[in-house]
Amino acid sequence: MKLVNTHTIISTFALLLLLLVTNTNAQTYSLQQCIDTALANNKKLQISRNNQLISEQKQKEVQANLFPRIDVNGEYKYYVDLPYQLMPLSTFNPLAPEGQFKEAQFGVPHNINANLQVSMPLYNPQLYTNISATKMAIEMSSLQHKKTEEEVFFEVSNLYYNAQILQNQLAFIDSNINNNNVLLKNMQLLHSQLLAKQTDVTKIELQLQQLLTQHELLLSKQEQVLNMLKIMMGVDLESNINVEQQVVFETQPEQTSINNIDIALVQQKTKLLDMELKSIKRSRLPTLALFGMYGTTGFGYNEQPNEFLNFYPISFGGIKLQYPLFQGLSTQRKINQKKLEITNANLQLEMLNDQTNMQTLNARQQKIITQKTVENTKKQAELASKVYQQILLQQKQGTANLTEVLMADNALRDAQQQYLSSIIEYLKADLELKKLTGNFKN
Repeated sequence: MKLVNTHTIISTFALLLLLLVTNTNAQTYSLQQCIDTALANNKKLQISRNNQLISEQKQKEVQANLFPRIDVNGEYKYYVDLPYQLMPLSTFNPLAPEGQFKEAQFGVPHNINANLQVSMPLYNPQLYTNISATKMAIEMSSLQHKKTEEEVFFEVSNLYYNAQILQNQLAFIDSNINNNNVLLKNMQLLHSQLLAKQTDVTKIELQLQQLLTQHELLLSKQEQVLNMLKIMMGVDLESNINVEQQVVFETQPEQTSINNIDIALVQQKTKLLDMELKSIKRSRLPTLALFGMYGTTGFGYNEQPNEFLNFYPISFGGIKLQYPLFQGLSTQRKINQKKLEITNANLQLEMLNDQTNMQTLNARQQKIITQKTVENTKKQAELASKVYQQILLQQKQGTANLTEVLMADNALRDAQQQYLSSIIEYLKADLELKKLTGNFKN
């Protein structure tokens, strides 16, 4: 049974080594490389860029209403029954009494119309306001794109840090597996010399099996995180990538300026609502437009012996003044609605300012706490390493038992992982602070 367990451990360990060798062939990306790749290929950002282009096209669409509009019209009508008109009977008979009429058909069966119509606004205050509103919409779209960039930056960084911590946890477990293998050999040697119990050997084999199982679970989690990172980067899921194992700890500078993108978006939304309110109010002002038409009208008759098809020119030009005198109070209702929307936007801005200030204060405090935690866990990891080395030396000299060795090994692993986790938590706290203050690029 002992031989089978040992062979199982060695085989599993060899398989893990093979996986690690395969993993070394992956292309290693730095955090900045991942961010740059995501900024170029991320689909959310591509959609955001397209939305910017859509806003620009909408502005050009509204501006196009300032240019003249030219329409070509053509029409042919054939009257099976010519229209009737009632005429006073005195038209045909001067002696006919008043109040009597006679029906008469006018026109010819064939009617052809072809004309060119031109119209151009000379003064339209609502149109000018709408053009200004589209400019604000472009600015808002630009802010939304910046927000999407920040979200991608934040998500990629978080995934990268998670991948780093998993990779380092795997490295720690690999180191602990090596230590346990050495310890297992020593214990098996002692057992063969009747200086150790079989239960001591079994304890080490059990811990080694637990480490191998944990290694497999972490490999699975790492693959999941890397797949999510690939999606955010916009690269193929089949591509083989990896992150840098070394987690660089550097104290990040304090973020003093606040350029929160959510606040900027609400401010821009408020300006846009104000502009929309002006547009509704200006819809009650008069508009002035130039219009004209040039064309021809044809009349035809196909009954013998008087067949004919004659065309006559028609053209006119003019200026049209339109003043909406009464619109059933619908405009006033729209104004009231827009005022309430502006009130809500201002309240939302106040709430967002309060929330952002509170979250920024908490993030700064979290950053200070995690920085102190990094310093403390680093010292703890160094002490745990010294204790482990001393316990191993004592175990070789016979002054420490197996339980003490296993406890020291577990304490070292915990201290190492706590140190690594504290660094990642510090980096995430700094990342959260940058997100709140809008300083991702600093």
